[in-house]
Amino acid sequence: MMVRIAEIEIVPASLEEYKAILEEEAAASVKLEPGVIAIFPMYQKENPTQVRILEIYASKKAYEQHLKTPHFQKYKTTTLNMVKLLKLLEMEAVDVTTMPLIFKKLKENK
Repeated sequence: MMVRIAEIEIVPASLEEYKAILEEEAAASVKLEPGVIAIFPMYQKENPTQVRILEIYASKKAYEQHLKTPHFQKYKTTTLNMVKLLKLLEMEAVDVTTMPLIFKKLKENK
């Protein structure tokens, strides 16, 4: 599994447009790509231009395939001038056995 957190700062005047494009891209990724386990965008309540995206992929190969998809390419090219700062943090799960239980609980609580 591959886990990463994207730390993104958005140009304030572009925030609403950026969020709409990101929402569309995240939904398409999860729906259309079997190797995308989660793309969970969020922003800081007190500073909404600070966006964080939790990304979980089945493998490095799934991530590499994700980068080539039309919906990701559209997101990347249309938001290029909206992003002030982008930092990608590769993460390692402390407890890899518990992570799948999160998704199981979500299904059970629907």
